[in-house]
Order: sequence, then C-alpha cells, then structure tokens
Amino acid sequence: MAKKKRTYDFIDLFAGIGGFHLAFNKTGRAKCVFASEWDPAARLSYGKFYGKTDPHLFTNPGTRKSKFNKDITELKSDQDINEVIPQFNILCGGFPCQPFSQAGKKHGFSDTRGTLFFNVEQIISVKAPDVFFLENVRGLLSHGGESSSPGVGRTMEIILDRLFKPAPEGLGYFKPKGFDGRKFGYFVVRASDYGVPQHRPRVFIIGFKDKAVAEAFKAPTPEDVAISKPRALAKILGGSVKSRVFFDEAGKKERHVGFTLRCGGKGSGIHDRRNWEHYWVQKGPGKKIKYMKINEKHGLRLLGFPASFTFPENLGKTQRMKQLGNSVAVTAIQSWGQAIIDALDVASGLKS
Repeated sequence: MAKKKRTYDFIDLFAGIGGFHLAFNKTGRAKCVFASEWDPAARLSYGKFYGKTDPHLFTNPGTRKSKFNKDITELKSDQDINEVIPQFNILCGGFPCQPFSQAGKKHGFSDTRGTLFFNVEQIISVKAPDVFFLENVRGLLSHGGESSSPGVGRTMEIILDRLFKPAPEGLGYFKPKGFDGRKFGYFVVRASDYGVPQHRPRVFIIGFKDKAVAEAFKAPTPEDVAISKPRALAKILGGSVKSRVFFDEAGKKERHVGFTLRCGGKGSGIHDRRNWEHYWVQKGPGKKIKYMKINEKHGLRLLGFPASFTFPENLGKTQRMKQLGNSVAVTAIQSWGQAIIDALDVASGLKS
C-alpha cells in the first residue's frame, strides 16, 4: 500500500503580499503556520487575501500567540523564537532587497535592513528546519567588494559561510546540486523561465539539514515544469494573440517578455533600461501603436497572482505598485518549492 503523501509546514518571513505563501499553497502539499511582515500596508493586503484561505494565522491579533507577526526583530532570544514560532519544515523568506538592489543605495550589512539576514540565521539555528529557501535580488551576488570565494562578493560570502559551513563557524546545512552538478548553495533564476513574461532575475539560496535530502534535490529547469512557457506580454496588456509590444514608438524593440517590476515600485522613463511600467502596444495586425502604462491588474498577472487576489480598497496606488515591485514571482517560487517537496519525499521514501 502506497504511503500517504504528507503535508509540510512552512513559515513566511518578510512576507510582503504573500508570493511565497501562495506558491507553496499551490503545490497542494504545504501549510503556512507562521508569517511575519512589518509594513502596515503590506499587512493589510496579506490579511485580506490569506484571511480567507488561512484564517488560523490571524487569531489572537496583537499578542505573542498570533501567528501573523509584526516585527521579527522583536524575537531577540532563542526563548522568544521558540515561544512565538511553531515548529516547521521549510523556512521561506525574501529578506529585504533594498540594501543590495540597483534601485537602493547598496549599503548592504551597514544598512539596518541588511542585518535582517542575521534574524533569519538565528531562527534557522533555533528551529533547525529541514529546508530554508531564501530569495534576493541578483545584486546581492556582487555586493560588498572582493572576497576569497569565486563568483561572489564579500556580503554573499558571509551569508554562504554562515549557512553552510560546519559548526561552530556556520549552521552546517548542505548545498544542493545545481544545473551543472556543482554545489554553490545558490541559483540565479529568471521568472520568465517559469511562466511569466518579465525577466526578474533573482538569487535563490537553498539549503537542507540532511545530506540525503540535498542529494535528492533536482533543480527544476524550465523544461521540467508545465508552466515554463510564459504568457505573451501583449496578452496581459490587453492585446490580441498577434499583438506586439514595444519599448519605443518606432517599434524597433519588439518584446514578448518585459523588464522586471521594480523593487519599491519606483517610476522610470520609457527609454530607461529598468523600465517596466511604460509600453508601446500594437493591439493587432495593422493597428496603430499606442502608448500605455500598466496598472495593478497587469502587475499581478506579471507576477503570477490569480484574478482572485485584490488589494484593500482604501490602499493607494503608490502602495499597491510598491507591494508589487517588492513581491516574488509566484510561478518561479512554486516550481522550486515543488522541487524541494519532491526532495523531501524522496528522502523519506514517499517517492521513487
């Protein structure tokens, strides 16, 4: 008789509007048991959507019994962490990107937000989850100047040492194999390879407590997942199947995949290489190319959120676009989350 597939518990740190949460829910194999987000506006958006699907997170508001935490930095001791955070299998977290982003000042660990990585490290140390799955901007790789580790700057070297080196220097987690069989512990992943038409290159840092699970992990290539072919950018922007999308009026830069929704939601000109919200769109063959600016509904689709996700009515446009710019791409997280669950299954004998 086949073993029943188990459900894995996860926590959602720096939750934003819940891209990690939605992605793991969509696997059908994971349950969120704790979430944390400090920004009041993002908390409203998170609560509006997940209050319906995961009401257990929102009981006992304003107390230490609440599973929707306001400020992870208030958990200063190991006792605090054990008291407030339940046991779980998978730690998820897109720790703040601004200290390492092209859109920010790139102060890194000298920026207060940059030190939030160390709160993640403490939680991993205390709770010893089976897996951690961290996400950040690609700029993290080169941040902090030269290091003794090839391919990364000093900041990333510190992060990798703290996560993967054996105790007492690090937490002793195991690195999974990458696409080429080497073990770096991190991957550069483009959202456009996993079902949405924006590039959004991000660093995924994944580690496993047990070596057997790390060995069982298979990094998902776009060919491995059913959602790998992105929806046409023009379809999301409202054009016909044969529509084309341009970044200049002359139509010299035809694109089916757009640039990245910017971290922080800041505006940029139509010719800016970081542009994401301004497009020239041809609605159909022979039709005139028209200028348009995307709205929040377009942004949600560009990230893989469903039509059922809506923002609170009293939330202003600036806040909505900021929250979109700070979110993860759901489809990419779902693909890698499923690969993590598959590895856990293999190591526990649930899947061959």
